[in-house]
Amino acid sequence: MSEEKQPKVDLQNILDSAERLGVELDEEEALQWLTAISAAKSGSDIVVDTKEGVFGHKVSMLDFSPENLAYFREIGRLVEFEDQPGKVETALALSGSAAQSKIQTYPGDCDYFERINIIADTREQACLTLAEIMREKALQTEKGPTYQLIEVKFGSYPYAFVKDGVTLSSGSPISWRVADIRQGKIEGFLPDGNPAVIKWEEAALDPGWCKMDWVVADPERGRLANASNMLDVTWEAPDGSITPLDGYLDPYFQEIYLEAESIPVFSKLVKHVSSNALDEYVDQLEKEVNKYVTKSLNYGKAAKRMYNIFRLTGRYEEAAFVRELFDEPATVLYQVWSLIRTIDDVIDENSSIPREMLQEQADNLILSVISGLEGEKEAEIVRYLLRLQRSLGESGKGDEWQAQVEVARAEVMKVVNNFFYERLNALPSIREYIASFQRKKKRNEQGGG
Repeated sequence: MSEEKQPKVDLQNILDSAERLGVELDEEEALQWLTAISAAKSGSDIVVDTKEGVFGHKVSMLDFSPENLAYFREIGRLVEFEDQPGKVETALALSGSAAQSKIQTYPGDCDYFERINIIADTREQACLTLAEIMREKALQTEKGPTYQLIEVKFGSYPYAFVKDGVTLSSGSPISWRVADIRQGKIEGFLPDGNPAVIKWEEAALDPGWCKMDWVVADPERGRLANASNMLDVTWEAPDGSITPLDGYLDPYFQEIYLEAESIPVFSKLVKHVSSNALDEYVDQLEKEVNKYVTKSLNYGKAAKRMYNIFRLTGRYEEAAFVRELFDEPATVLYQVWSLIRTIDDVIDENSSIPREMLQEQADNLILSVISGLEGEKEAEIVRYLLRLQRSLGESGKGDEWQAQVEVARAEVMKVVNNFFYERLNALPSIREYIASFQRKKKRNEQGGG
């Protein structure tokens, strides 16, 4: 079979499966994608869109649409870190579903990823510079008319630590609230009941997983979103060597960089990415797929990871099929599930997000469900959301509100799970891929018994 005919053969298999499921599929667009990704095997890994001023891995760029670029850049100005010539260099990117805007019509969150390279004489100086700029960013963006900082991940617990009645194991990431950052320490207890304190500067010496989370409001669109910035921080020593502060330099297979001006720092850093980065990245994604199809069942999250695995490893038929699922009306519920959490994050008497905005977002959630579902399931989820909406009229975050949030999210996720489970298993090759993880789990359980 000649190579030029292969995309059409693959497409026919996808069309047959989609037709059986009633999935709407744009045949011409799917064929264009199959042809484009097949052609992407050759040439440079990085593609630059000179018109829009963005760049990224050639496979990721196929799924990015500039339609909402102005919106993402606007939020990017809130979450990004500033360059400091000769001291701090940065490159901000979209990641996750936000970077796949051509196919994920209903992205759950606004996820960002930022490479931060700190030039310093010693690793300790680099860590303290990171502590300084993260503290400054947290205090500057604590709250405003259209945003509110929710938490900061910075540092790891050096020993078991009890906070708010919860025991956190040694090595787990430290979650900081703004009040903790302002006083420069987290107070709690050791498991034996003795008081314990971890200072911000102490956490800086082993920064580990660094991430910042906000809720942002868009009054014009009448919507809220969770905006996160995951930081990949490196130290550049006087001899030019590059060292990741968390011990691992992240690959670049899922990011769309928002400013062409950051190409020099991006190019300098990715030279140090492991030569086995793609294999390691796929292995990590497969561990997550395994978790979501055998233990913590979540076929929506599994589908997102499978798509990245398939499109990066040449399994284009499977990738093209999963790609179409993200544009189905029922997948709007993924956004609904995420936004219920977003409302929960900011329903507080001290919130800077107006209560009217939360009410409007709740209205939009109900309309999203009505447009994406029909029949008994629609009525059931709308009923839960109406209860949630009524609870918004009450003050505070009481037990009843928390119960409504948990039930509504669980019901929405149940529908999302069923949707992806049925459709992923409709394509024989994907069904076998999922079954391979489940068989392995069963063998391990039998062997361990």
